[in-house]
Amino acid sequence: MKRTKRRYLALQLECEGLPSERELMDALWDSVTKLYGEVGASLTGLSLIDFNTTRKVVVIRVLLASLPSVRAGLAAVTSVAGVEASVHVLSVSGTIKALFSNL
Repeated sequence: MKRTKRRYLALQLECEGLPSERELMDALWDSVTKLYGEVGASLTGLSLIDFNTTRKVVVIRVLLASLPSVRAGLAAVTSVAGVEASVHVLSVSGTIKALFSNL
């Protein structure tokens, strides 16, 4: 059985106020779903790992094969919980340990 390769992304959230984890993930999923449909979004393996509320830094996990699709979806985020927002990719890594050492 072949192991699935994953990548971890550190994201900087820029918005007024502080959305909840649920509101943030809903916005990310909605953006990816609008671009690639439900089937395409389900193939990304998108999941939340960490949400630092003080620095507004988010760590998500995605499948390696869908990394370009997810990055395009992140660039298309315009609002989170009805508030104007943008998401910037700070770093991409194969392990969480290396990701946090780069931040």
